[in-house]
Amino acid sequence: MDGAGSFGAGRAGSAFDLVAFVKQPQTILRALAWIFSMVVFASIINEGYVNMGSERLHCVFNKNADACNYAITIGIMAFLASVLFLALDVYFPQISSVKDRKRAVLLEIAFSGFWTFLWFVGFCFLANQWSRTSDKELPLEQASDAARAAIAFSFFSILTWAGLTVCAVQRFLLGTDMTLFTSEQVVNQPPKQMYPSNDVIGQTTIPVNAYQSPPLIETVETRPPGYKVPPAF
Repeated sequence: MDGAGSFGAGRAGSAFDLVAFVKQPQTILRALAWIFSMVVFASIINEGYVNMGSERLHCVFNKNADACNYAITIGIMAFLASVLFLALDVYFPQISSVKDRKRAVLLEIAFSGFWTFLWFVGFCFLANQWSRTSDKELPLEQASDAARAAIAFSFFSILTWAGLTVCAVQRFLLGTDMTLFTSEQVVNQPPKQMYPSNDVIGQTTIPVNAYQSPPLIETVETRPPGYKVPPAF
C-alpha cells in the first residue's frame, strides 16, 4: 500500500494508475470478498433447498430456513458492498477534502469490521446446522456440495473482510499528512518586511546601506561675507 499522502492516497486530482490500483492488497481483497460472497449466496439459492418427499422445499441445513436466509442475506449485501467500496476506492484519490476522506475511511472500518463479525456468526451458524443434518434428510448426498461450499467460503469471507478492516485501519493511521490535500493553500500570508542587510561587528550592528552625507565641499558661494582665508604657514 502506498503510504504517501493523506489516508494512503496520492495528491487529489492526480492521474489514475490502473496497474498500481489493481496491485494494491486492498483491491485484491475486495475482489476476493466479492467472489466469496457470490459463491455463498448463489450455492444456497441454486442448490440449498431440497425436496424431501414433499412438494415443499426445505433448507439443506437441518431444515432450518433461518440458516439459509441468513447466509443469503449477508452474502448479497456483502456482494453489493464490495462493488460500492471498489467504486469508492477508484474515486477516493479525487476527493480533495480531508474531512470527506476521513469519513469514507471510518465508514469502511465500521462496515468491514461489522461484516467480519457477521461472517463469523454465519460460519458458526451454518457449520452447527450442517453437523445436525442427518444422512436420511439428504438422500444420495443431494445438495451436500453446495452446503459445504457455503460453509467453506463463509470462513474465507471472514479472512477477507478482516483483511479489509486491517487495510482500512492502516489508511486511517496514514491520514496524518493533512497539508498535501487542503483545498486552501497558505497563499494569504503577509509578505515579509524587507530591511537593509546588516553586518554584525562584535556586538555592534552597523547598517551597510546606512545613509552617508556627501563630504562638505567649500566653495566661494558657501563662504560668509567678509570671510578671509587664513594665511598658510
